[in-house]
This record gives sequence, C-alpha cells and structure tokens, in this order.
Amino acid sequence: MYSMDATLFEIIAIWIVLFIAIIGLGYAFLLRYQVMRHNKGSSKMQEVWQAIRLGADAYLARQLKTILPLIFVLTAVLFFSVYIIPPSEEALQRFSTYSSETVRLIVGFGRAAAFVMGAIFSLIVGQFGMRMAVEGNVRVASAARKSFAEALKIAYRSGTVTGMLTDGLGLLGGTLIFIIFGIASPDVLLGFGFGGTLLALFMRVGGGIYTKAADVGADLVGKVEKNIPEDDPRNAAVIADLVGDNVGDCAGMAADIFESYEVTIVSGLILGLALVSFTHELKWIVFPLLVRGIGVLSSIFGTYLVKGEGKNQDAFSSINKGFYASAGISIVAFFFLSMFYMHEWRAFLSVGVGIALAIVIDEITKYFTHTHHAPVKEIAHSSKTGSATLILRGLSIGFESSAWQFIVIAVTILAAILIYWGQPVVYVLYGVAMTGIGMLTLTGNNVAMDSFGPIADNANGIGEMAHLEPEARKILADLDAVGNTTKAITKGIAIGSAVIAAVSLFGSFITDVSKVQAQMGIPENLQLLVTGIRVSVPIVFIGMLLGGAIPCLFSALIINAVARAAALIVEEVRRQFHIPGIMEGKVKPDYKNAVDICTIAAQKELIGLSLIAVISPILIGMLLDVEALGGFLAGVILSGQLLAVFMSTAGGAWDNAKKTIEDGLHGGKGSEAHKASIVGDTVGDPLKDTAGPALNPMIKVINLVSLLAAPILIRHQRGEPGVIIAIVICSLLIFGAILYSKHGALSFKNTRREHGF
Repeated sequence: MYSMDATLFEIIAIWIVLFIAIIGLGYAFLLRYQVMRHNKGSSKMQEVWQAIRLGADAYLARQLKTILPLIFVLTAVLFFSVYIIPPSEEALQRFSTYSSETVRLIVGFGRAAAFVMGAIFSLIVGQFGMRMAVEGNVRVASAARKSFAEALKIAYRSGTVTGMLTDGLGLLGGTLIFIIFGIASPDVLLGFGFGGTLLALFMRVGGGIYTKAADVGADLVGKVEKNIPEDDPRNAAVIADLVGDNVGDCAGMAADIFESYEVTIVSGLILGLALVSFTHELKWIVFPLLVRGIGVLSSIFGTYLVKGEGKNQDAFSSINKGFYASAGISIVAFFFLSMFYMHEWRAFLSVGVGIALAIVIDEITKYFTHTHHAPVKEIAHSSKTGSATLILRGLSIGFESSAWQFIVIAVTILAAILIYWGQPVVYVLYGVAMTGIGMLTLTGNNVAMDSFGPIADNANGIGEMAHLEPEARKILADLDAVGNTTKAITKGIAIGSAVIAAVSLFGSFITDVSKVQAQMGIPENLQLLVTGIRVSVPIVFIGMLLGGAIPCLFSALIINAVARAAALIVEEVRRQFHIPGIMEGKVKPDYKNAVDICTIAAQKELIGLSLIAVISPILIGMLLDVEALGGFLAGVILSGQLLAVFMSTAGGAWDNAKKTIEDGLHGGKGSEAHKASIVGDTVGDPLKDTAGPALNPMIKVINLVSLLAAPILIRHQRGEPGVIIAIVICSLLIFGAILYSKHGALSFKNTRREHGF
C-alpha cells in the first residue's frame, strides 16, 4: 500500500482481508476444539490409535531433521541474492528515505524472511493437519458405534481444520508481505512462494514413498500370499500402512494445495503490480486479495453445512452440498465485487471460469473413479478374465481421463485469453492468474475433502483391528469408499491448479525477463514479452523436449524408490509371518520395524529427487539460453500434466474397482477376480499416491526456480568461465542425484544392517 496512492476503501479492504485470514485460522481451532471433545472409544481402539500416532510422530520428526539444514542454506542464499539480483526500482522508491545499501539489506532480509515464512506455513499445514487427522480417526471410529451422522461430522470437520489452516495461512502470508512492502512486494513474494513449494515437494515425495511402500508391501503379503483381510492385526505392516495414509494423503496433499494457493496469489500480485504500472490503479492488486478473502468466508459457511441428517446416509451428497454452497456464495460475491469495485465484467468472468474449472474437473474425476459409474464397473468386470485385462482397462481409462482434463484446461485458458482479447499481453496473463485464483477459491473445501479420505480410511482400519460391531463397520466402510473418491477428486483439482499456477508463473517469467531486458537496453522488439517463446527456433524446441523428459525421469525414479522400499517391507512381513503364533493371532507382530523401514526409506530419497527439480532449470538456462528455458518450462507443464492426470485417475479407478469386488461383486473377497483386482490396485497405488501427485510441486518448483534465476541468467554469457564452471557443477550434481536414486538399494541394505531389520 505504501507509495501506491491507495484509496481509503482499499486501505480498509486490505486490513479486512488480513482480519478474514485470522478468522479462518480461528475457525480451524474452533473445529479442533469441537473434535477433541469426542471420546476415543475402547481401550483396544486407543491401543491401535496410539501405535498410529507414534508412527506419525516418528515420521514427522525425522522429516524435520532432513529438511531443516536445507532450509537454513537456502535462507542464506536468498538473503545474499540481493548482491546478484539488486533491488528493483520499485523497492528503491518504496524505501526512498533510506540509502541504496540499506534498501539492499531490507530486501535481502525480506526475501529470506518470506522464504522462511512460506516454508514454516507449509510445514504447519502439513504437520498440524496430519496430527489433526490422527486425532480425528479414532474419534470417527468411536462415533460410528452411535450413528452415521456423528461419524461423518467428526471426519469432515477434522479434515476442515487442515483446509482452513491452508486457506488462512496462505492468505495471511501474501497479505502481510503486501502490507509491509507495497510496490516492492515482487522483490520478496517469490521467496514466499519458493519456501512453500519446496516444502510441499519434500512432503509430497517423502509422504508418497512412505505410504505406498507400506501399502504395497502389506497388500502383497497379507492379501495375496496369506489371504487375510486388509488391516488385519496379524500383518506386521498394517500400522505403517495406516500411518502412510496420513503421511501421503493428508500432510502431502495439504502442503501441495497450500503451495498452489501461495503460487497463484504470488503470480496474481506480481502481474497485478505490472498492470498498476500501466494503469496507475491499485485495484489490480487489491482484487485478488479480496477474492481470496471471500473464498475463506464462503468455505467457512460451506464446510459447516456438511453433516449427516436423519436417515440420509449419503456422505458424498452431504459433502457436495457444502462444496456447491461455497461455490454459489463465492460467485455471487465476486459479481458484486467486480461490478462495484473493479467496474468491469472481465475480472468476474476470469474468476468465474476458474470456479467452473474446479467444478468440471470434480465431475470428470468423479465419473472416471466413482464406484457408481461405468469406468470403474468395467474395470471390475475385466477382473473376471485376469489381472492383465484389468490393468489394460485401467490404462485405457487413465489415458482417456487425461485427454478430457487436458481439453478442459485448454478451453479454460483459452476462455481467460478471450476475456481480455485485444488488450496487451500482461492483461491476458493477469486473466489466467485470476482463473487460477478462482479455481482455488474453495481451498478450504478441497483440502477438507482430501483429508476426509485418510481419516475415514484410518477409522475403518481401527474398526477392523478393534473388531467393532458389524453396523459400525458398515458405516466406516461406506465412509472409506466415499473418502477414496474425494481423494481422487482433490487430486484432479490439485493437478489442474498446478497447471494453471504454472501457466501463471510462466506469464510472470516472461514479464520479469522482459523487464530485465529493458534495463539492459535490449530493443523492445527483441524482448520476450514481444517475441514470445518461439518453438520454431531449434534451441527453444530442444529446451521443450528436455522439459518434457523431466517428469518422465522424475516419475521413473520415484516409482523405483517405492519398489525398493516395498521390497524391504515384503521381506519384513514375510519374516514375521514365520514367527510361531503370529498367524494364529496369539503373538503380536512388531509393527515398529515396518514403520522404521518406511520412515528411513522415504527420507533417503528426498534430496536426490529435489536436486533434480531445483538444478535442472538452472542448467538449461546456462547451457542454452533464457528463451530456451521458457521452452523447457512449457515442456515440463505439458508432459507433467498429462502424466499426473493419467497416473492419478488410473490408480484411483483400479482402487475403487477392487473395493466394489470386496463389497461382493464378481465373487467377492478371496475370489480370483479379487486377486486380480489386488494386482491392479498394487500397480496403481504408487501411480495415484506417489508419482502422479509428486509431479504437482515438481512443476511449480521448476517454474519458481526459473523465475528466481532468470534475472541472473540473462545477464551472463555462456562462454564466461564462471558460467562454464557452474554448468559442470550442476551437471555433476544432477548426474549424481540420478545415480543415487537409481542405485539407492545399496544404501537400503546399509540401513537394514544399521537398524537391525
């Protein structure tokens, strides 16, 4: 607001947005208080819950130890970056009463502090949200003995705590930076986005490896080899499996959507500030913040509506009611805000298109993954002829879903372009950014829906292990099936939002590079904002090809990591089944060993995979040029989106096909069809819960690193000695990271010896 001639209304509005962010956080803690008042059930239920809680705490503590050193290093790098990327003219104007050296220190501190704030907020969302899910699951299991309505309300409100933390902290961070730095906000906003995105990558990758190593290992030995039910207490990996649901689907997804929330607000504010320099109107910055504030309030209202009533036991219908209520409130409020504050219809349409995209992706994902629709039924029917035909049918559905979602996203971006047709490019890019902000307006609802999944899954597992009554088990099984669909839906929204956020950052990349080119005296007709990313230029096309290869490499390495870790779990579970008395239920398995294997395996893979995401864009920018780096980003977005949707949808469809068979279809549990479906589900699990979701933060990390590095890369020539040395170092680091990830089995063997597995 400083040095921007804000009106009284705009000043008041910004402070109201800050207050709304605090209200969102207050609502989260109110729901936590309500959930914690419910009882935790019998001593047997609490015994299982305690094992899950200890496993979750062990994972979170080890993850923190792994990532803290890197956070300290990157904080220092961002602080000293002001000596390479000097403060902008806007920063010098904002702090005009200080000397240039003092302004340099202020901006350096701002970048470092914003990075730390983004990282801490992402960590809070993931860690606190996961702990809340663990607290909620046993209370849901206990409530299922009373009524469906009570169990649904506790499960959804436990998830809403995470959702409102995501909403409130994301809005709080962006608003605080704008209030403090005003027109200098772009100098520090990228640090905020980078902090959240990097932590999300860690939590997504680590959580995905943990959860699927445990799940695959437990299912292969327990269901296929020993023919025992899921969540059977005789299975040594059952607690690791339940912990993994929280690690991957709660902590990982919450951090993932939080960083999309951060990134879209960052790109919206950066592009809004670019428009302010054209129009000298502050409304382009205030509008996205007000949109987010309205979204928080509508999510509070919509999530509170979710509760089972009377004889209605349709959990999905109740959750949908809350989602559409929030969407309706938001659309009406955005219309009035656009008409009476922005004084134009285009801003409303841009945000409205984003909300429509979220709804359409919701429906597409629901169609391809819900048990009531044809695709899942067709996969289940294919199980009658064996696992090969079942897998082929799932692959077909995954590819088809990817095509439809890609078409919808393309139409959405085209709509955003048409809304600002005839205006300068920066208006069009702003429209795309507002579409992303609109899509994530209902973040509170989306994260609540996702967290509902692992909470219901864990509650069902506790019910199985504690031998609850059949009526309670039926309620928990129904909630678990609904949770599987809500997880698939939010994965679709997370992937779609990742693409829109990446396209928004792509726009910010073009405007930032053009700004530096103008400062260097490069003619306007040669600046990137005018020329665009020219695919017809061979070196740019090479960049795009290399960008398309990165998601494939990343997916290959992360699936390989899951396979190695799962092999260790299989060995451990088999070993324990040979212990006399375990199969008879007379001896309790040692659950801790499997938990430790998953925890250590997940953390060992983090650094190598993260290095590939962080260093690859820097290497491409130095090796080729900045325009080729733009082509690289386009390739990453295109390939990453297609792979992510394919893997998430195919895996979700295989999973739900298995659930329909377990409910009695085609012979039910123990039949040949069931065994075929388990194979399909086991193949799909690492795709839908590890590789697919991990591509979201990877895409955004690469985009943000490119944005941060572009001002440096454009000022240096490829032939300079320092650049050559940097190219060699980056190449060696990436090569080493790939080798480490491919041959990490050696380190796992050492891990087994060190910990006595």
